[in-house]
Amino acid sequence: MKKEGILYSRGELDVLDYYSQISKYLVKFLKSRELATKTLLKSFRFLKPKNCSLHSCNFRVIKNPSMPRALVRGFLTRGSNSPPLFIEDMNQVNNKMLKLRTKHLDEAKSELTDKQILIWRYFVPRKLVNFFYATNGENSGKSMDRIFIDIDRQTHSSEDARKVAIELVNQIKQDKEFHKLVKFRIFIMWTGSSFHVYLFLKDKVNLNFYQKYLSYGNNKPDSFIMKWAESISKETEIRTKAGHEREKDSIILDSSNTPSGKLARVPFSLHIKDYQTVDGIAVPLSEKELGYNNLIERLTNLTPDLILKNIKRYAKLV
Repeated sequence: MKKEGILYSRGELDVLDYYSQISKYLVKFLKSRELATKTLLKSFRFLKPKNCSLHSCNFRVIKNPSMPRALVRGFLTRGSNSPPLFIEDMNQVNNKMLKLRTKHLDEAKSELTDKQILIWRYFVPRKLVNFFYATNGENSGKSMDRIFIDIDRQTHSSEDARKVAIELVNQIKQDKEFHKLVKFRIFIMWTGSSFHVYLFLKDKVNLNFYQKYLSYGNNKPDSFIMKWAESISKETEIRTKAGHEREKDSIILDSSNTPSGKLARVPFSLHIKDYQTVDGIAVPLSEKELGYNNLIERLTNLTPDLILKNIKRYAKLV
Protein backbone atom coordinates (compact mmCIF):
# COMPACT_ATOMS: atom_id res chain seq x y z
CA MET A 1 0.00 0.00 0.00
CA LYS A 2 1.37 3.42 -0.96
CA LYS A 3 1.90 5.68 2.04
CA GLU A 4 -0.12 8.59 0.72
CA GLY A 5 -3.64 9.99 0.63
CA ILE A 6 -6.27 10.16 3.35
CA LEU A 7 -4.93 7.13 5.25
CA TYR A 8 -1.61 8.97 5.70
CA SER A 9 -2.93 12.53 5.88
CA ARG A 10 -0.95 13.19 9.07
CA GLY A 11 2.18 11.29 8.11
CA GLU A 12 1.44 8.00 9.89
CA LEU A 13 -1.15 5.37 9.01
CA ASP A 14 -4.52 6.19 10.56
CA VAL A 15 -7.87 5.00 9.18
CA LEU A 16 -9.98 7.14 11.52
CA ASP A 17 -10.00 10.30 9.39
CA TYR A 18 -11.33 8.30 6.42
CA TYR A 19 -13.91 6.38 8.46
CA SER A 20 -15.16 9.51 10.21
CA GLN A 21 -15.74 11.19 6.83
CA ILE A 22 -17.66 8.29 5.29
CA SER A 23 -19.71 7.88 8.50
CA LYS A 24 -21.56 11.12 7.77
CA TYR A 25 -23.24 9.35 4.86
CA LEU A 26 -24.17 6.17 6.76
CA VAL A 27 -26.38 7.51 9.54
CA LYS A 28 -29.60 6.20 8.00
CA PHE A 29 -28.07 2.86 6.93
CA LEU A 30 -26.58 2.13 10.36
CA LYS A 31 -29.02 3.87 12.68
CA SER A 32 -29.39 2.07 16.05
CA ARG A 33 -27.02 -0.73 14.98
CA GLU A 34 -23.90 -1.32 17.02
CA LEU A 35 -20.62 -0.83 15.17
CA ALA A 36 -17.72 -3.28 15.19
CA THR A 37 -14.12 -3.22 14.03
CA LYS A 38 -11.45 -5.80 13.35
CA THR A 39 -7.93 -4.52 13.85
CA LEU A 40 -5.31 -6.38 11.85
CA LEU A 41 -2.01 -7.26 13.51
CA LYS A 42 1.23 -8.72 12.32
CA SER A 43 1.20 -12.49 12.99
CA PHE A 44 3.26 -13.62 15.96
CA ARG A 45 3.17 -16.59 18.29
CA PHE A 46 1.94 -15.50 21.71
CA LEU A 47 1.78 -17.01 25.15
CA LYS A 48 -1.84 -16.71 26.24
CA PRO A 49 -2.47 -16.66 30.01
CA LYS A 50 -5.24 -18.94 31.25
CA ASN A 51 -8.80 -17.74 31.86
CA CYS A 52 -8.65 -14.56 29.82
CA SER A 53 -9.69 -13.16 26.47
CA LEU A 54 -7.75 -11.21 23.90
CA HIS A 55 -9.32 -8.01 25.20
CA SER A 56 -8.47 -8.57 28.88
CA CYS A 57 -4.96 -10.00 28.83
CA ASN A 58 -1.44 -8.98 28.04
CA PHE A 59 0.33 -11.33 25.62
CA ARG A 60 4.05 -11.91 25.33
CA VAL A 61 5.95 -13.37 22.42
CA ILE A 62 6.89 -17.04 22.76
CA LYS A 63 10.52 -17.96 22.30
CA ASN A 64 10.15 -21.59 23.34
CA PRO A 65 8.11 -23.32 20.60
CA SER A 66 7.11 -26.13 22.97
CA MET A 67 5.08 -23.70 25.12
CA PRO A 68 1.29 -23.22 24.59
CA ARG A 69 0.62 -20.61 21.94
CA ALA A 70 -2.11 -18.77 20.11
CA LEU A 71 -1.78 -17.32 16.64
CA VAL A 72 -3.23 -13.82 16.72
CA ARG A 73 -3.81 -11.96 13.45
CA GLY A 74 -6.37 -9.45 14.64
CA PHE A 75 -8.89 -8.60 17.31
CA LEU A 76 -12.58 -7.81 17.12
CA THR A 77 -14.13 -4.93 19.05
CA ARG A 78 -17.94 -4.86 19.16
CA GLY A 79 -20.90 -4.05 21.36
CA SER A 80 -20.97 -7.52 22.89
CA ASN A 81 -17.44 -7.31 24.31
CA SER A 82 -17.03 -3.53 24.74
CA PRO A 83 -19.26 -0.52 25.40
CA PRO A 84 -21.36 -0.10 22.24
CA LEU A 85 -20.46 2.47 19.60
CA PHE A 86 -23.00 3.87 17.13
CA ILE A 87 -22.63 5.71 13.85
CA GLU A 88 -23.94 8.93 15.38
CA ASP A 89 -21.01 8.87 17.81
CA MET A 90 -18.53 9.24 14.96
CA ASN A 91 -19.31 12.96 14.72
CA GLN A 92 -17.17 13.34 17.86
CA VAL A 93 -14.04 12.89 15.73
CA ASN A 94 -12.40 16.28 15.15
CA ASN A 95 -9.02 17.69 14.14
CA LYS A 96 -7.84 17.96 17.75
CA MET A 97 -8.50 14.24 18.31
CA LEU A 98 -6.83 13.26 15.04
CA LYS A 99 -3.70 15.26 15.90
CA LEU A 100 -3.52 13.61 19.34
CA ARG A 101 -3.42 10.14 17.75
CA THR A 102 0.31 10.42 17.13
CA LYS A 103 0.52 9.74 20.88
CA HIS A 104 -0.46 6.65 22.86
CA LEU A 105 -3.95 6.68 24.34
CA ASP A 106 -2.70 6.90 27.94
CA GLU A 107 -0.86 10.10 27.03
CA ALA A 108 -3.79 11.64 25.16
CA LYS A 109 -6.86 10.57 27.17
CA SER A 110 -6.85 13.60 29.50
CA GLU A 111 -7.65 15.75 26.44
CA LEU A 112 -10.37 13.44 25.10
CA THR A 113 -14.04 12.94 25.94
CA ASP A 114 -15.24 9.53 27.08
CA LYS A 115 -16.82 8.96 23.66
CA GLN A 116 -13.58 9.89 21.87
CA ILE A 117 -11.69 7.41 24.04
CA LEU A 118 -14.19 4.72 23.05
CA ILE A 119 -13.80 5.60 19.35
CA TRP A 120 -10.01 5.41 19.77
CA ARG A 121 -10.31 1.87 21.13
CA TYR A 122 -12.47 0.78 18.20
CA PHE A 123 -10.18 2.43 15.64
CA VAL A 124 -6.61 1.83 16.81
CA PRO A 125 -4.01 4.29 15.41
CA ARG A 126 -1.26 3.02 13.09
CA LYS A 127 -3.24 -0.14 12.27
CA LEU A 128 -5.45 -1.23 9.38
CA VAL A 129 -9.04 -1.70 10.54
CA ASN A 130 -12.01 -3.45 8.91
CA PHE A 131 -15.32 -1.71 9.64
CA PHE A 132 -18.40 -3.85 10.45
CA TYR A 133 -21.79 -3.47 12.15
CA ALA A 134 -24.38 -5.71 13.83
CA THR A 135 -26.66 -6.59 10.89
CA ASN A 136 -29.87 -6.65 12.93
CA GLY A 137 -28.42 -5.51 16.26
CA GLU A 138 -26.39 -7.22 18.95
CA ASN A 139 -27.83 -10.00 21.14
CA SER A 140 -29.70 -12.96 19.70
CA GLY A 141 -33.42 -13.40 19.05
CA LYS A 142 -34.34 -9.90 17.86
CA SER A 143 -36.68 -9.23 14.96
CA MET A 144 -35.05 -8.40 11.62
CA ASP A 145 -35.61 -5.62 9.10
CA ARG A 146 -32.94 -6.68 6.62
CA ILE A 147 -31.85 -9.94 5.05
CA PHE A 148 -28.15 -10.20 4.26
CA ILE A 149 -26.74 -12.60 1.65
CA ASP A 150 -22.99 -12.93 1.23
CA ILE A 151 -21.79 -14.30 -2.11
CA ASP A 152 -18.71 -16.23 -1.01
CA ARG A 153 -16.84 -16.83 -4.24
CA GLN A 154 -14.21 -19.15 -2.70
CA THR A 155 -11.72 -19.97 -5.51
CA HIS A 156 -13.96 -18.52 -8.24
CA SER A 157 -13.15 -15.16 -9.83
CA SER A 158 -14.82 -11.88 -8.90
CA GLU A 159 -16.33 -11.94 -12.41
CA ASP A 160 -18.04 -15.26 -11.62
CA ALA A 161 -19.34 -13.71 -8.40
CA ARG A 162 -20.73 -10.79 -10.41
CA LYS A 163 -22.62 -13.18 -12.70
CA VAL A 164 -24.03 -15.01 -9.68
CA ALA A 165 -25.05 -11.68 -8.09
CA ILE A 166 -26.89 -10.66 -11.28
CA GLU A 167 -28.80 -13.92 -11.37
CA LEU A 168 -29.53 -13.84 -7.63
CA VAL A 169 -31.14 -10.42 -8.05
CA ASN A 170 -33.12 -11.76 -11.02
CA GLN A 171 -34.33 -14.79 -9.07
CA ILE A 172 -35.45 -12.65 -6.12
CA LYS A 173 -37.28 -10.16 -8.34
CA GLN A 174 -39.06 -12.90 -10.30
CA ASP A 175 -40.07 -15.06 -7.33
CA LYS A 176 -43.82 -14.39 -7.01
CA GLU A 177 -44.21 -16.71 -4.01
CA PHE A 178 -41.56 -14.80 -2.09
CA HIS A 179 -43.19 -11.47 -2.94
CA LYS A 180 -46.42 -12.69 -1.35
CA LEU A 181 -44.62 -13.04 1.98
CA VAL A 182 -42.63 -9.81 2.26
CA LYS A 183 -42.19 -6.38 0.69
CA PHE A 184 -38.62 -5.22 0.27
CA ARG A 185 -36.02 -3.14 -1.53
CA ILE A 186 -32.86 -4.73 -2.95
CA PHE A 187 -29.47 -3.24 -2.05
CA ILE A 188 -26.27 -4.44 -3.75
CA MET A 189 -22.73 -3.91 -2.49
CA TRP A 190 -19.26 -4.77 -3.73
CA THR A 191 -17.26 -5.88 -0.69
CA GLY A 192 -13.80 -5.23 -2.10
CA SER A 193 -13.59 -8.83 -3.26
CA SER A 194 -17.11 -10.14 -3.96
CA PHE A 195 -20.72 -9.04 -3.50
CA HIS A 196 -23.40 -8.71 -0.83
CA VAL A 197 -27.10 -8.62 -1.66
CA TYR A 198 -29.50 -7.20 0.93
CA LEU A 199 -33.26 -7.18 1.18
CA PHE A 200 -34.44 -4.15 3.17
CA LEU A 201 -37.82 -5.26 4.50
CA LYS A 202 -40.86 -3.00 4.77
CA ASP A 203 -41.99 -4.89 7.89
CA LYS A 204 -39.83 -6.76 10.37
CA VAL A 205 -39.78 -10.55 10.50
CA ASN A 206 -38.92 -12.86 13.39
CA LEU A 207 -36.27 -15.55 13.65
CA ASN A 208 -38.76 -18.31 12.76
CA PHE A 209 -39.49 -16.61 9.43
CA TYR A 210 -35.77 -16.39 8.64
CA GLN A 211 -35.14 -20.01 9.60
CA LYS A 212 -38.07 -21.29 7.53
CA TYR A 213 -37.63 -19.24 4.37
CA LEU A 214 -34.11 -17.81 4.21
CA SER A 215 -31.77 -20.23 5.97
CA TYR A 216 -30.23 -23.39 4.52
CA GLY A 217 -29.71 -27.02 5.46
CA ASN A 218 -31.32 -30.42 5.18
CA ASN A 219 -35.10 -30.70 5.35
CA LYS A 220 -35.73 -27.10 4.30
CA PRO A 221 -38.52 -27.49 1.73
CA ASP A 222 -39.60 -23.84 2.07
CA SER A 223 -36.12 -22.29 1.85
CA PHE A 224 -36.05 -19.69 -0.91
CA ILE A 225 -32.30 -19.21 -0.75
CA MET A 226 -31.75 -22.90 -1.50
CA LYS A 227 -34.19 -22.69 -4.41
CA TRP A 228 -32.46 -19.56 -5.74
CA ALA A 229 -29.04 -21.20 -5.51
CA GLU A 230 -30.24 -24.19 -7.52
CA SER A 231 -31.72 -21.94 -10.21
CA ILE A 232 -28.55 -19.81 -10.36
CA SER A 233 -26.47 -22.94 -10.99
CA LYS A 234 -28.68 -23.82 -13.96
CA GLU A 235 -28.82 -20.30 -15.42
CA THR A 236 -25.13 -19.41 -15.06
CA GLU A 237 -23.54 -22.88 -15.20
CA ILE A 238 -21.54 -21.77 -12.15
CA ARG A 239 -22.01 -24.26 -9.31
CA THR A 240 -23.83 -22.32 -6.59
CA LYS A 241 -25.04 -23.59 -3.21
CA ALA A 242 -26.73 -22.12 -0.16
CA GLY A 243 -24.70 -22.68 2.97
CA HIS A 244 -21.82 -21.49 5.11
CA GLU A 245 -19.15 -24.17 4.91
CA ARG A 246 -16.62 -24.01 2.11
CA GLU A 247 -17.18 -26.47 -0.67
CA LYS A 248 -14.73 -27.09 -3.49
CA ASP A 249 -15.60 -25.50 -6.85
CA SER A 250 -18.78 -23.87 -5.48
CA ILE A 251 -19.90 -20.30 -4.92
CA ILE A 252 -21.77 -20.12 -1.62
CA LEU A 253 -24.85 -18.01 -0.89
CA ASP A 254 -24.51 -17.43 2.84
CA SER A 255 -27.36 -15.79 4.75
CA SER A 256 -26.10 -16.83 8.20
CA ASN A 257 -25.05 -13.31 9.24
CA THR A 258 -28.64 -12.06 9.00
CA PRO A 259 -29.88 -12.85 12.55
CA SER A 260 -29.20 -10.43 15.38
CA GLY A 261 -25.83 -10.92 17.02
CA LYS A 262 -24.08 -11.36 13.65
CA LEU A 263 -21.93 -8.85 11.74
CA ALA A 264 -21.79 -7.46 8.20
CA ARG A 265 -19.34 -5.14 6.43
CA VAL A 266 -20.10 -1.42 6.42
CA PRO A 267 -20.40 0.31 3.04
CA PHE A 268 -17.13 2.11 2.17
CA SER A 269 -15.14 -0.10 4.56
CA LEU A 270 -11.59 -0.96 3.63
CA HIS A 271 -11.20 -4.59 2.59
CA ILE A 272 -7.97 -5.71 4.22
CA LYS A 273 -5.88 -8.68 3.14
CA ASP A 274 -3.36 -8.56 5.99
CA TYR A 275 -1.88 -6.13 8.52
CA GLN A 276 -0.25 -4.00 5.82
CA THR A 277 -2.40 -4.46 2.69
CA VAL A 278 -5.68 -2.86 1.62
CA ASP A 279 -6.86 -4.89 -1.37
CA GLY A 280 -10.28 -3.33 -1.99
CA ILE A 281 -13.00 -0.91 -0.89
CA ALA A 282 -16.66 -1.78 -0.22
CA VAL A 283 -19.03 0.30 -2.33
CA PRO A 284 -22.78 0.27 -3.05
CA LEU A 285 -23.88 -0.46 -6.61
CA SER A 286 -26.97 0.05 -8.71
CA GLU A 287 -28.49 -2.92 -10.49
CA LYS A 288 -27.51 -1.25 -13.79
CA GLU A 289 -23.86 -1.03 -12.71
CA LEU A 290 -23.87 -4.68 -11.70
CA GLY A 291 -24.50 -5.48 -15.37
CA TYR A 292 -21.41 -3.66 -16.66
CA ASN A 293 -18.93 -6.09 -18.22
CA ASN A 294 -15.95 -4.01 -17.09
CA LEU A 295 -17.27 -3.54 -13.55
CA ILE A 296 -14.62 -5.60 -11.74
CA GLU A 297 -11.78 -3.65 -13.34
CA ARG A 298 -13.40 -0.37 -12.27
CA LEU A 299 -14.03 -1.56 -8.72
CA THR A 300 -10.53 -2.90 -8.16
CA ASN A 301 -9.09 0.51 -9.05
CA LEU A 302 -10.98 2.27 -6.24
CA THR A 303 -9.00 3.92 -3.44
CA PRO A 304 -10.14 5.62 -0.22
CA ASP A 305 -9.46 9.01 -1.82
CA LEU A 306 -11.57 8.17 -4.89
CA ILE A 307 -14.39 7.07 -2.59
CA LEU A 308 -14.32 10.41 -0.77
CA LYS A 309 -14.14 12.32 -4.05
CA ASN A 310 -17.32 10.59 -5.27
CA ILE A 311 -18.98 9.98 -1.91
CA LYS A 312 -22.17 11.95 -2.63
CA ARG A 313 -22.85 9.91 -5.75
CA TYR A 314 -22.26 6.61 -3.95
CA ALA A 315 -24.27 7.72 -0.91
CA LYS A 316 -27.43 8.09 -3.01
CA LEU A 317 -27.55 4.30 -3.22
CA VAL A 318 -27.26 3.69 0.53
